[in-house]
Amino acid sequence: MTIPLPFRERAQHNQVRQDWIDERLREARAVFADVAHHSDHLVRLACNVLSAHGETEAERRDARALLFVIEARCPGRHRRAQRTDHDDAPEDRR
Repeated sequence: MTIPLPFRERAQHNQVRQDWIDERLREARAVFADVAHHSDHLVRLACNVLSAHGETEAERRDARALLFVIEARCPGRHRRAQRTDHDDAPEDRR
């Protein structure tokens, strides 16, 4: 007796996975296109997705540039993230 699997054919599984990835890219592009109406966190996620999986080099470059701008707007957030990553890092007090 075989266990019923939701995807018996590998091609069907790959197609479903590719559809899911395409949907995430569409969502990331929508956020990227309307940055003013989304939170920095969501824009950061969209930029990470597009910089890693964008179709063209220009799209990946633009996403990295916007990510740089978002990170520059709140440098304190970046310092805190670095400090928690390294226990031996000196503590930055204001």
